[in-house]
Amino acid sequence: MTREDFERYIDCFNRNDFEGFSSFYADDVDFNLGDRKRIIGREAIADFYRGVKAHIDEELTILDLIIAPDGVAMHNRTVFRTVVDWPDFEIWPTKKGDVRTIESIVFYKIKDGKFTHIKSARFKEL
Repeated sequence: MTREDFERYIDCFNRNDFEGFSSFYADDVDFNLGDRKRIIGREAIADFYRGVKAHIDEELTILDLIIAPDGVAMHNRTVFRTVVDWPDFEIWPTKKGDVRTIESIVFYKIKDGKFTHIKSARFKEL
């Protein structure tokens, strides 16, 4: 995985290109959003984000990036802009007009060019 590959992944995510960003996942990828949610499988992650992005515009910006042969470490800023009320969102209740900005640390394990494990932890809320 090169920096350009990873930047393409983030670009697909930011543009809501579900096929594009999920193509980086192994079929059985294990995704942990800290202690808030665990999702297993490429399609399950894409489905989760389809639901999120139907309610929230989410834009991720890379702040720091380290790429190794078997993984990636990223420090990022994400801005969440709620466009449709979602009071029962399992991560946090939100309503139209809410804006939340956080910084996260995310680790990606890579095998055969695909993400096999993703671990995300909130670093701070801005």
